[in-house]
Amino acid sequence: MGFRDLVVVLSLTGIVSTLPKGLANSEGDALYAFRKSLSDPHKVLQSWDPNLVSPCTWLHVTCNQENRVTRLYAYIFSCFLDLSGHLVPELGKLEHLQYLELYKNNIQGSIPTELGNLKSLISLDLYTNNISGKIPPSLGKRVNDNHLTGPIPRELTSISSLKVLDVSNNNLCGTIPTTGSFEHIPLKQFYLLWCLKCRFSSFVNNPRLQGPELQGLASYEANCS
Repeated sequence: MGFRDLVVVLSLTGIVSTLPKGLANSEGDALYAFRKSLSDPHKVLQSWDPNLVSPCTWLHVTCNQENRVTRLYAYIFSCFLDLSGHLVPELGKLEHLQYLELYKNNIQGSIPTELGNLKSLISLDLYTNNISGKIPPSLGKRVNDNHLTGPIPRELTSISSLKVLDVSNNNLCGTIPTTGSFEHIPLKQFYLLWCLKCRFSSFVNNPRLQGPELQGLASYEANCS
């Protein structure tokens, strides 16, 4: 069974949604706006039909018991989808979205500030794409291995739910916050037992990013000009 055959089999497992049409169309419209911005070489998103009652029947979309979209993911088992395109502001309308997992694709452009409206978001995984621009003040999570610039937004320190942050391998500048939610994010490189030669850090490989912030002694935007 080939990759495309597997996609077809899985796309037939959806169950018809009972979500009221207005809510279903609102979330479906937001997702379909994202679909239209993408190039889908393997046609894995062909089940995203805007004429269906609910996006809960679409492949790569997960809903809760109330049939509200809670997860959007761009992989199937160990295969990635080779999607290219850009993120759209409409994604910020998915108010129950908890997991946005679009890593290891070829998504370009900037992160829309509207994604800061996703108050239920637990995991934002955009790493290993070609995303550029600045990090929106309301977002953090895993955005490593992109082309992000500018300082780390200080607004992130006040997000109490921020437990994981990885901005490594970008082109950020300034200093690293040390207060608020950043008190529990490790600054130093560390090793994993299964890969003693591998070094990991949430901030490594940002040539213009300086060390931990020394409050009152240096501007947090140092080295950003």
